[in-house]
Amino acid sequence: MAVPADEAGNVLHLITSKLPYLPGALRQIGEYLLAHPRQAQSMTISQLASACGVAESTVSRFVRELGMDSYHSLRLSLAEATFATRSAAAGRDEEFVYEGILRGDEPPAIVGKIERSSRQTLAQTAKQVSGDAISRAVDLLHEADAVVFCCMGSSSIAAEEGVMRFTRAGKKCLLYRDQSVQVMLATILTPRDVLIGISDSGKSTAIVDAMRLARQTGATSIGITSVQDSPLAELSDVPLFTSNVAGEGLYGESVTSKWGQLLLIDILYATYAARHFDDTLHHLKETYEAGIRHSRSPGSPPVEG
Repeated sequence: MAVPADEAGNVLHLITSKLPYLPGALRQIGEYLLAHPRQAQSMTISQLASACGVAESTVSRFVRELGMDSYHSLRLSLAEATFATRSAAAGRDEEFVYEGILRGDEPPAIVGKIERSSRQTLAQTAKQVSGDAISRAVDLLHEADAVVFCCMGSSSIAAEEGVMRFTRAGKKCLLYRDQSVQVMLATILTPRDVLIGISDSGKSTAIVDAMRLARQTGATSIGITSVQDSPLAELSDVPLFTSNVAGEGLYGESVTSKWGQLLLIDILYATYAARHFDDTLHHLKETYEAGIRHSRSPGSPPVEG
């Protein structure tokens, strides 16, 4: 069957999301389909296999990897995806003030557009999460003396969530809003520290510089981005990928990308907490009680959460 549009955007998005985690031969097929979707939709399975330099059985395996039941379903999904791409291109000149929101849109339409965009981002990110990558990232976090977050713009939301989550789990966390301080901090990391860089585009200069400097100190790094061939991904010991369903958003920043980033932070924390259940539970109780004691001190603001 064809891939449901409300679940995966279209098959090209699905292939893009899976590409970083595919083995060599399957990745060759994915790269060919992304580069030649219109031609591929009319190819027989043997023609596609020949074009990619693989066996027909490998193409069948690729189809199963996408969750489809037949090669015919793949061809149908490619046709739907290329039609959707042409339709989107036809309306690209339309101006908007928020991602997908057009002049004159009424509240019900805006609610629907924002809900669908956010749901697609979460669903796409969840589909492409690599269990192996999450496990390796949690290994790094467990061994770390300090977890340092590097981010800018709306990515700070996920970084602050990460600080709160992992601090309560007993890890020492650092986050400075100033990008210059983030870069300077990267120069004094040690091999027992982990830097988590968060950038939707994977090209933010300060974050990429911090990742490069951290590597020079011997520190390990986890990168969260939507672009698999970005400098951030290449500099990460463990790259984790969010959905790029929304694509390049308003003025160069996807306004829904933060949902995928938050989802990955929650997955990292939940996996860490499940693996170190008793220790995490102990630290959760300690930090909660410390917050309660602080809130009862004279002049202290109430605890939020």
